[in-house]
Amino acid sequence: MAQETLTDIVNNFRPSLDPYETLYKHIHRHPELSLQEENTASTCADHLNNLPGFSVHSNIGGHGLAAVLENGSGKTVLLRADIDALPVEEQTGLPYASRVRMKDDDGVEKPVMHACGHDMHLTSMLAAAELLHKAREKWKGTIILLFQPNEERGAGDGSLLRISPLMTDALSTGAKAMIADGLYDKIPVPDIVLGQHLQPLRAGVIGTRRGLVASAADGLRITLYGRGGHGAMPHRTIDPVVIAAHVVVRLQTIVAREVDPNDSSVVTVACVQAGMTENIIADYAVLKLNVRNINAKTRDKVLAAIRRMVNAECQASGADKEPLIEPTSHFPFTNNDEAITKELEKTFGEHFGDQYDLNAPRLGGSEDFPILATARDRPYCFWTVGCIDPDKWDEAEKKGTLLEDIPVNHSPFFAPVIQPTMKAGVDALAVAALTFLK
Repeated sequence: MAQETLTDIVNNFRPSLDPYETLYKHIHRHPELSLQEENTASTCADHLNNLPGFSVHSNIGGHGLAAVLENGSGKTVLLRADIDALPVEEQTGLPYASRVRMKDDDGVEKPVMHACGHDMHLTSMLAAAELLHKAREKWKGTIILLFQPNEERGAGDGSLLRISPLMTDALSTGAKAMIADGLYDKIPVPDIVLGQHLQPLRAGVIGTRRGLVASAADGLRITLYGRGGHGAMPHRTIDPVVIAAHVVVRLQTIVAREVDPNDSSVVTVACVQAGMTENIIADYAVLKLNVRNINAKTRDKVLAAIRRMVNAECQASGADKEPLIEPTSHFPFTNNDEAITKELEKTFGEHFGDQYDLNAPRLGGSEDFPILATARDRPYCFWTVGCIDPDKWDEAEKKGTLLEDIPVNHSPFFAPVIQPTMKAGVDALAVAALTFLK
């Protein structure tokens, strides 16, 4: 008799995904901004509490949640999904599109959308939880399912103090906040940490990559001070909008003229705010920057160049006050452990066949996922799940218009096709966990 494979186990114990498709649509229709994921976390907790044996720990580092299922002696494997949404106005036209609006930390009401796939992440994890729970006689060890809040923006500007007065690190992100709030005092320390993320690739394709899989990222808030006054008397003012305009243009030269073309870096000024009306020159302008790097030395060089250029432009404009440059987020490099990834290459290859890519492209974004592992010096692997309708992908690929026709993460048009995306995500989580729970 042939030995039972991981694929046999997954196929035999995979639950019906129909209720999870319904749940996905509900979560997509009701997204919640970072640090406000109360209902989303509650939905996850309710589901896990209905699976006997899971010990559920809530409100870790905000609305973080960890569920533990002990099943004899063996390794402890942590699976992670993020749960927060973005301030984006959805334009997908889907029947379950979000129309939600919420106030952000600044008290500004904004539209909210799951524009990065976190709704699929958490739904796939809940389905994988049921699969692994039903298959308990097939594995030994401990499973931890971690649902992480506040991945998108990090808890900067002192917002962690609203979670706990003990959390004073202004650069703590969702993962770091959970660590700081005693995550590993509440649950076992894992031997291996695993996670996945939707990417704008052909749906159903799973991809791993050894070594660097995601860049480091830094968020900056820069306040440029001027001297306000009447729009008809600019000679009596120092216009921060003009300073901001020069800064935005000057910053574009960092990557173009200071970073080696064989290296990679991104400096994006994604937000410019100044003034209230057309006949009043503002007192100050605010820029919000997103910086990405794949090399630690380049990262230091780019951040130093930003400070140099901002200060120089303010001085050149005669500003009375030095600019304020505040870090708002800080994401580490994501470097997959070679040995763990090698193990997954074998089992993913066997399960997914030609729908598996063992040399997938790096993520376009950055992640705080590694902190869950590096906080206790544990190995980790983070892989990708394609989510674009295969017919749309194939058509765009044939036309050579993938860059133009396929919406990326954070786009208002980002619309993962539910299947085969969900099935691939559920299977990947289950296969990955079972790879190490023997």
